[in-house]
Amino acid sequence: MAELRPCAVLLLPGCSLLALAGVLEALQAVNDLQLDARYVAELRSADGGLVKCGSLALPTIALADQAAWHAVLLLSGEGAMPSLALLQWLREQATAGVALAGIDGGSAVLAEAGLLAAERATVNAHLAEALQDEFPDVVWSGNVWEINADASRLSCAGGSASLDLMIAWLGRSHGERLAQDLTLKLGLERARGRDERQRRPVAEQRGGSPKLAEALSLMEANLAEPLPTEDVARLVGVSRRQLERLFKQHLDALPSRYYLELRLNRARRLLQQSGQSILQIGLSCGFSSGPHFSNAYKAHFDKTPRDERSQRAIAWRRPAGDPT
Repeated sequence: MAELRPCAVLLLPGCSLLALAGVLEALQAVNDLQLDARYVAELRSADGGLVKCGSLALPTIALADQAAWHAVLLLSGEGAMPSLALLQWLREQATAGVALAGIDGGSAVLAEAGLLAAERATVNAHLAEALQDEFPDVVWSGNVWEINADASRLSCAGGSASLDLMIAWLGRSHGERLAQDLTLKLGLERARGRDERQRRPVAEQRGGSPKLAEALSLMEANLAEPLPTEDVARLVGVSRRQLERLFKQHLDALPSRYYLELRLNRARRLLQQSGQSILQIGLSCGFSSGPHFSNAYKAHFDKTPRDERSQRAIAWRRPAGDPT
């Protein structure tokens, strides 16, 4: 008999329909793939009734109708105003050991409830700057998703990032092989990893900083032969100091560090998905030698390229459902 794991999909007004679809699709897909647990998703809201989600008004059930949850997956739009009663209810769930996920703007609600203090969390990129000022006790990252060590706090950006978060979370519970099978079942080439940073839409980048958008395009077009920061600045028509200010303001990183992360993330995708040799991958991502690539990769991901490829091979050979 499969263990039932009820999940409250908690909707606040203005939540993303795409993010909600990602949550529901992932839970349905994992039920189709494994037998040791069955996830039951229920649309909930503080008081029940219809909740505006994208272009639809969705029917929900009041939270008071259910006492025990495996997880609360909180989706919220920008500027939603949670009641004091809802914030207290979230605190009670945390005390009871329920996993809490903030999706899209949901992280802001968890922060308002005081449930992300000293935790790494992420949120839709355009909300991050204001939240850093409002909740300085939270370690806000620019990553696509975050899960803490005991998987009691989860967060992700909006849109399709909910799929990446759900795959990672379910993979922790049921094994890497299931996460891979889930990725394929959902029709994805791959799921984005924790270390991948959010990218602002190009239109937003150009509206706020054309120079930053131009610099990013230059970096992405020159991964195999990285440009020095001075050359990037010169080519986009700003000083090195101006370029560093733009990166710090919008991406919370130095240009050289962000450039290195772009190259390492590309290398990681190639290690996981291609048949190229480790040396070929390192050279194609701008590293001058095998040792240079290996040292940079280990410093960033805490594993060598060889470890990355070995773990991927072991995971694919492991029978489904085998946690060892």
